[in-house]
Amino acid sequence: MKIAVCVSHVPDTASKISVGSDGKTIDPNGVTFIVNPYDEFAIEEALKFKESKGEGEVVVISVGPDANKETLRKALAMGADSGVLLKDDNYRDSMSVAKALAVQIKEMDARLVFFGKQSVDYDNSIVGQLTAELLGYNCISVVVDLKIEGDKITAEREIEGGREVVETSFPVVITTQKGLNEPRYASLKGIMAAKKKTIEEKPAAENINLIEVVQMKKPAAKQPGKIIGTDSSAVPELVRLLKEEAKVI
Repeated sequence: MKIAVCVSHVPDTASKISVGSDGKTIDPNGVTFIVNPYDEFAIEEALKFKESKGEGEVVVISVGPDANKETLRKALAMGADSGVLLKDDNYRDSMSVAKALAVQIKEMDARLVFFGKQSVDYDNSIVGQLTAELLGYNCISVVVDLKIEGDKITAEREIEGGREVVETSFPVVITTQKGLNEPRYASLKGIMAAKKKTIEEKPAAENINLIEVVQMKKPAAKQPGKIIGTDSSAVPELVRLLKEEAKVI
């Protein structure tokens, strides 16, 4: 069985982000890019499934420019068998990304597909579900526990205020959440082996965006705080400021 894992190449959340000169994209200068953290749970779960069966092929897929090869190599170093870069240097919205992934997954005939529940750059949390819909696959999102026995798939997923247990069958898309597993670190042996593994490059399917980025900007800077006093004598002035300036009472 081919197992597909769809991964994003995203800015490290510790990086300082600036808006690019076009006002619509981030400035990549000085930004460290990493494997999307939620996708690491997806990679680990795919590898665990393959190891439990003693067979199968884990293929990692990413949509984007040449820089995405760095993320694919990291997934290969963790243990994935091969990678596919669906190359496109242009901006893609969630639907356009999902369409490109669906074309590739259908071509591969992968019946088990993993995504992270969301990417930490745009946080739309919908690419996995969109891809499943385009493929006509079953889908379970925000999974924190997964059991696959034959064709029976049992998953525990997070919902508002609790968790629910659901069952489905192949073909299926699973989106993974923190707590599902503990992603492995790439060993030195894995890093060396990744250099010999194949990353196939092909143009991504036609890019037709439904969403246009009109403007990107940083949030306004917070106003500096004030120290009114250090004892109860400051209470009247504090109340006045809360009424007249902050307007919260």
